[in-house]
Amino acid sequence: MPPPPDEGGGAGGVPVLRAVTPADWVLWRRARIASLTVSPEAFAARLADWDRGGEERWRARFDDPAAYGVLAVLGGRPVGMAAGLLAPDAVPELRSVWVAPEARGHGLAARLIASVETWAHGTGAGALRLSVLAANAPAVTLYERLGYVMESGGAGDERVMTKRLGGVR
Repeated sequence: MPPPPDEGGGAGGVPVLRAVTPADWVLWRRARIASLTVSPEAFAARLADWDRGGEERWRARFDDPAAYGVLAVLGGRPVGMAAGLLAPDAVPELRSVWVAPEARGHGLAARLIASVETWAHGTGAGALRLSVLAANAPAVTLYERLGYVMESGGAGDERVMTKRLGGVR
């Protein structure tokens, strides 16, 4: 069961976290395309990989019970996102973390990541894994601050980090 969204409005300058459902596909698509447009250097995926595809493709991700998404919404507009997916080995993975430039510096990324950690813990998992581009120093620093540890390996320029979830509520 996904964690509950934050209480509050979001109109007063504080984004509200909202668990994504298939009905939210338009907001999720808007956030994902913005992330790949504004911060292409932060992702292995490219805009061309996601820019096309209709409603069915975008809805399908959240029809999957092994997927979780959370959006940060401010004034009806997505300003952040994060996702969790169960990998083929059943270890939950943190994916697609992004915060719009105008919403950075206020702990929003940590709130989004905590939401995915809560989801992952709810699946019974003891750890959450992520892949990060080695050159993305701000992301690596954030993940380390939040308790993620660099593992060996990774594909290409990506590095794998994990966090034990025993302390997540």
